[in-house]
Amino acid sequence: MLQTAGSLANLSPSDVVVRATEASELRTLENLYQLYAYDFSEMIELELDASGRFSPKEFGAYFLDDWRHPFLIFARGQLAGFALVHQKSRLSGDLGVADMAEFFVVRRYRRQGVGSSAAHELFRKFAGRWEVRQTPNNQAATAFWRRVIGQFTGRAFHEAEVSNEHWRGPVQSFDSSQTPG
Repeated sequence: MLQTAGSLANLSPSDVVVRATEASELRTLENLYQLYAYDFSEMIELELDASGRFSPKEFGAYFLDDWRHPFLIFARGQLAGFALVHQKSRLSGDLGVADMAEFFVVRRYRRQGVGSSAAHELFRKFAGRWEVRQTPNNQAATAFWRRVIGQFTGRAFHEAEVSNEHWRGPVQSFDSSQTPG
């Protein structure tokens, strides 16, 4: 049976909580990934397996590698998404750069400030240099990140179109320790 929640009217940043994921919540991450992959299957070639699921990402490493950080996002106490932060640049391998490896908010909580609040909290938590990447055909994500990073930094970020062996697509970079966010 589907659960229903109350109205999202008047949702404030204090209603959004980003919490480190415990190893016992691995299944929760895997389940949220199915929703994330479903959204992404519209833009990149992701196929269902014979059981009707998208092949799971290897989330177990997130509980083994010190540079990987999984988070669950909650809105008014309800599970609303996840974020995977790497303390390692995907572009250069630099351990001094935080990378938003994956970020997902379920549709019910989009355009309610949940994603912005969660991203800003993560930018503060990992104060320092950041890179946020989007696939080239995900214009909605690029618009979201430009807006969210712009709000956080007072528009003090750099954007580049990267096309090399490490990444292809837009990348915003900034220093979260040097911003008013």
